Amino acid sequence: MNTPLSWIKAYVPDLDVTAQEYTDAMTLSGSKVEGYEKLDADLDKIIVGKILKIEKHPDADKLIVCQVQITKDGETVQIVTGAPNVKEGDIIPVVLDGGRVAGGHDGEKTPGGIKIKKGKLRGVESCGMMCSIEELGSTKEMYPDAPENGIYIFSDNKEYDGIEIGSSAIEALGLKDVTIEYEITSNRVDCFSVIGLAREAAATFRKKFIPPVVTVKENDEQAKDYISVVVEDKDLCPRYIARVVKNINIGPSPLWMQRRLAASGIRPINNIVDITNYVMEEYAQPMHAYDLDLIEGKKIIVRRAKDNEEFQTLDGVERKLDSSILVICDDEKPIGIAGIMGGENSKITEDAKTLLFEAACFDGTNIRLSSKKIGLRTDASGKFEKGLDPNNAMEAINRACQLIVELGAGEVVGGCVDIYDNVRQPKRIPFEPDQINKLLGTDIDKDTQLGYLKSVDLEFDEETQEIVVPTWRQDLECSADIAEEVARFYGYDKIPTTLPCGEATTGKLSFKLRIENIARSVAEQFGFNEGMTYSFESPKVYDKLLISKDDKLRQNVVISNPLGEDYSIMRTIPLNGMLTSLSTNYNRRNKDVRLYEIGNIYLPKILPVTELPEERTELTLGMYGEGDFFSLKGVIEEILEKIGMKKITLYDPKAGKPFLHPGRQANIIYDNVVIGYMGEVHPEVLDNYDIGEKAYIAVLDMPELVSRASFDTKYTGIAKYPAVSRDISMVMKKEILVGEVEEIIRKNGGNLLESYKLFDIYEGAQIKEGYKSVAYSISFRAKDRTLEDKDVNAVMAKILNGLQKLEIELRQ
Repeated sequence: MNTPLSWIKAYVPDLDVTAQEYTDAMTLSGSKVEGYEKLDADLDKIIVGKILKIEKHPDADKLIVCQVQITKDGETVQIVTGAPNVKEGDIIPVVLDGGRVAGGHDGEKTPGGIKIKKGKLRGVESCGMMCSIEELGSTKEMYPDAPENGIYIFSDNKEYDGIEIGSSAIEALGLKDVTIEYEITSNRVDCFSVIGLAREAAATFRKKFIPPVVTVKENDEQAKDYISVVVEDKDLCPRYIARVVKNINIGPSPLWMQRRLAASGIRPINNIVDITNYVMEEYAQPMHAYDLDLIEGKKIIVRRAKDNEEFQTLDGVERKLDSSILVICDDEKPIGIAGIMGGENSKITEDAKTLLFEAACFDGTNIRLSSKKIGLRTDASGKFEKGLDPNNAMEAINRACQLIVELGAGEVVGGCVDIYDNVRQPKRIPFEPDQINKLLGTDIDKDTQLGYLKSVDLEFDEETQEIVVPTWRQDLECSADIAEEVARFYGYDKIPTTLPCGEATTGKLSFKLRIENIARSVAEQFGFNEGMTYSFESPKVYDKLLISKDDKLRQNVVISNPLGEDYSIMRTIPLNGMLTSLSTNYNRRNKDVRLYEIGNIYLPKILPVTELPEERTELTLGMYGEGDFFSLKGVIEEILEKIGMKKITLYDPKAGKPFLHPGRQANIIYDNVVIGYMGEVHPEVLDNYDIGEKAYIAVLDMPELVSRASFDTKYTGIAKYPAVSRDISMVMKKEILVGEVEEIIRKNGGNLLESYKLFDIYEGAQIKEGYKSVAYSISFRAKDRTLEDKDVNAVMAKILNGLQKLEIELRQ
């Protein structure tokens, strides 16, 4: 929102601050200022002059030589110009020698402007320059009385009668002003108005706020005799006010109004349109004017549009409506789209004699959706969609009627038609000064707090000890909001630093997130980089991964509004994204790539889907280049160890994953539960993904890890007694997993077992076919004594007895 500072000062007369001081203070008190622009920043030494005499240039057909009076005492200068629209007696803006004018083209200004110097044009001395409105840094859009091409002439406008020669042309044109740009949050609807911002400025600078005094001079007639109103959908239109103005006199609005509108970025048009725009900016209440003679049956009906009903808006576009859109109708047809734009069939023209003023309050959500649906957003809809205060509508429409009378634009008919069944009442919030101080960490006395609140029209009910919140402050709901009001006018910079108090517990990550962070940390320590892939993918993925037609993984959640077939289902397996990322890296000639991702898969509980699917978080590791199956296995084991999963982990080669190499894959089993799988990617899958070398992947199911992880770690001191080692070499069937052997060693080793280590696996001529030789080094230690052979032999006997149950024999 843009507002000229002069308009704010009109309601806060004692406000004497610079633009920067205003910007800093308003931002600190909660009305954030994005920036400001001085309208005269590039203008200097520009005064009002009068052309006394014009002669032809002796050496140029298109130039003239003017004698221009520049002081009231009669001092003159000679100026050469090529402007075609000047004549003797014209009063014009003149930039003197050493002054500056705005420069640039195509709407782009030259920073600092252009300096004007005394010189000669075709041999004739020129001591300044007469200015066009563009050279004064503005446009014809903002100054409609300016000529299309040529010098701006004050004497062409009667409102400049009596202007003093030699006075500041910048001030006369209203350019000695600052446009302030605000960033208003949508909950502060009141600050979308000049009056709201002026109220905030007055409170911020401790100045008196003087709003306009609204009194309407009416005739003895009654508006209800001219128009009737029926609101069929009061849920979408809680209030509708209609007033009538007769004997309309359409013409230009006064310069002061044009200047304020222009500085706010609104192009002046005529007095009627300018008044509605002026009040919209002043009160944040959009209004609309209809030609009453074009309203059939002299009746207004507020209803929902009919499906496929067509209507031509003021911009000349035919729009198709539906029943979700609210329209303003007469007895036969729509004449406006509520809160957005009026119709071509009832617009105000120069022939209009009687107009109907409309000020209403519409449902903000409906206006926003309707505006989006028909592809039309206006200044009015932008304000309505914030949710306006219905109690503001009457003051705004009366203000418009007041200006109608003051500007001689018409005669106001007495009374109005006001449909307002459910009157919005002020809210009441308990006033608790001690609680406010406790919350803010301040020591502000009660009267000072009430003073801050009163400065923004928050009244105090002494009897009930409540703050009465006016209906236009929709952002105030509870005591914390009242504390915020006190804080922002007391000054956030004055609030002391205090320690928090209370019984709050120390914040920390959830157990699940701690597990995920450890997994990330370990993966990154081993050179893996985190990736992120889409959760939705193509049904063709299953074929690329060689997944059979009847596999449960093909049972997926289908997206109802996909971006396309390639993103039409939710993934049930995380490998496609990982393999696609590996393929991209491989085809860009990146070597030794290691990637990981923590992401969700989506498993439907029932098909067709009638309830939300099960979302399971999975850790996926992928790599190619340096490293192999066992390198990846080491990463998995490090992750499990770091999260406290210290039981034996088995790797079952009978995983049966079609996308993994048949002889180089394994299910990862912990505590008799499959918690993931890993292996070398199947050669055919590698071809499908255009990966030209061996690749390895591992997937861990994070919910299984979280349910089994533990940080309950006990630390022991350094051993005081020596360890005793035993080496055993065993012969066993190839199908027996070393993990099963280690589980027996761990279970039967008892308290004396310190560690065990696999140091040899052998298959060859000395071992019968179908068998392998496995050798372990086992270490024993006691905490309280030096072990003897009998102690170690007893434990070894238990271990060997356990191994015999798997038909394992000691190698002789």
